[in-house]
Amino acid sequence: MLTLIHPTAVIHPRAEVHPTVEVGAYAVIGERVKIGPETKIGAHAIIDGLTEIGARNQIFPGAAIGLEPQDLKYEGSLTRVTIGDNNVIREYVTINRATGAGESTKLGNNNMLMAYVHVGHNCDIADRVIIANAVALAGHVTIESQARLSGVLGVHQFVHIGRLSMIGGLSRIDRDVPPYMLVEGNPSRVRAINKIGLERAGLTPEDLLVLKKTFRILYHSGYTLNQALEQLDLLPENHHLQHLRRFVQQSVTKGRRGLIPGKK
Repeated sequence: MLTLIHPTAVIHPRAEVHPTVEVGAYAVIGERVKIGPETKIGAHAIIDGLTEIGARNQIFPGAAIGLEPQDLKYEGSLTRVTIGDNNVIREYVTINRATGAGESTKLGNNNMLMAYVHVGHNCDIADRVIIANAVALAGHVTIESQARLSGVLGVHQFVHIGRLSMIGGLSRIDRDVPPYMLVEGNPSRVRAINKIGLERAGLTPEDLLVLKKTFRILYHSGYTLNQALEQLDLLPENHHLQHLRRFVQQSVTKGRRGLIPGKK
């Protein structure tokens, strides 16, 4: 019978590894790890801690998942990494487990994390997100579905990145990125709506028109934020607009980092 586990791999006897999982040479899988069907683990990958990985994931050589967080507050408590299905995790990606007891670092479904991406403790990444090479996410970063992060950029802790947004390469992201917007620069600025990305995602011309009007009201009208939100209430009802409005309101509440501004 052909084995799917390389003889040099080290798998703890109490790890739960589905029989269809492939494990490459010199990979290490720890005691509390659980891996679902048809997942492929590349050579020299390390998966440790209380880590649960779903089905049909591809984890490339050298990835390190579930190791201790790079956080001085961490005191050794039992924390988690939870990964869904159909993710591509490329070479030397690091995904740290959470800091506080019972907390999780989360990666949803159908995401791609390219080489050398770092996902810090307590990050929460939704579905169909693409993160390009050498992106560093600090702790407690939240990324909504279908966001796109270009290469070699840093994201400050506690930042929220909205759905279907696009962030240009080499940017410094120190505040929240609104949904549907194109952001880039150091310091970063909201430049426009993410028109190409929104079209590819299937938004209608009517959706795009509402979001263009929203962009102009938020960033080119001269209104205060409260005045801009009042103007948004006058636009045609649209669920993308509703999501954007909620995101903006939540971003300026106490404890959040606030919004990345528009171009001056």
